[in-house]
Amino acid sequence: MTTAGGIDGCKGGWVLASRDAQGDVSFAVHRRFAGLAASMPDDAILAVDMPIGLPDRTGNGGRGAEQAVRPYLKARRTSVFSVPSRAAIHAEPGPFENESARLAAHKRASIIALATSDPPCKISIQAFGLFAKIRELDVWLREDKARSNRVIESHPEFAFTILNSGEPMALPKKIKGKVNSAGMAERRALLCAMGFDAASLNQQAPRGANSDDVLDACVLLLVAERKLRGLAKAHPDNFGRDAFGLPIAIWA
Repeated sequence: MTTAGGIDGCKGGWVLASRDAQGDVSFAVHRRFAGLAASMPDDAILAVDMPIGLPDRTGNGGRGAEQAVRPYLKARRTSVFSVPSRAAIHAEPGPFENESARLAAHKRASIIALATSDPPCKISIQAFGLFAKIRELDVWLREDKARSNRVIESHPEFAFTILNSGEPMALPKKIKGKVNSAGMAERRALLCAMGFDAASLNQQAPRGANSDDVLDACVLLLVAERKLRGLAKAHPDNFGRDAFGLPIAIWA
């Protein structure tokens, strides 16, 4: 039976939201993406909040995928960061002995990002923190490019916007890095309107994940289910591919 899963990166690795045969939603944290994918049927569609398809060089506004979705998000457009070049992402894999070593690696990766972008663009320290997961997913997909037929890139805030009749969420999910309870409640209400059980959404997040990670995984589960039904759309619709043939599109 074809199934679907929504995936968000989290402190413990990757958090997966999926439904059982009765439609009940459950969550599981997997340390590695390969292990998560192996836990699902081979024909499952998985929507993940992580870039797929890395550019050799970046232009103003990042990849075409980022440029395509930002206008929908209005005040939430800053939630979509510009993905730097593959060379910059893979330049400093670590591990880092301490925070000073991590900051030095960030500076070295930024030098490569500057050299592979036009206009030249540095890497934020927040984006640099995502590079390990971007690399992990990129390597896994390049091992077998057919995997990109069932693992699609999405973005939680964009998905919430599309499911909210094209209107961005009124309240931020986080304020200064801390979860905003009012913003979380707004997103839970939309998920309930889309068929989620309130008890599932209010259950304690599994170890290694936070409550906002779980909500993001839930909305990405809806994207994966929409893809199964032929309702999800790629942005841009005439998307390109990277040097390894991986698609550069954000689905919702």
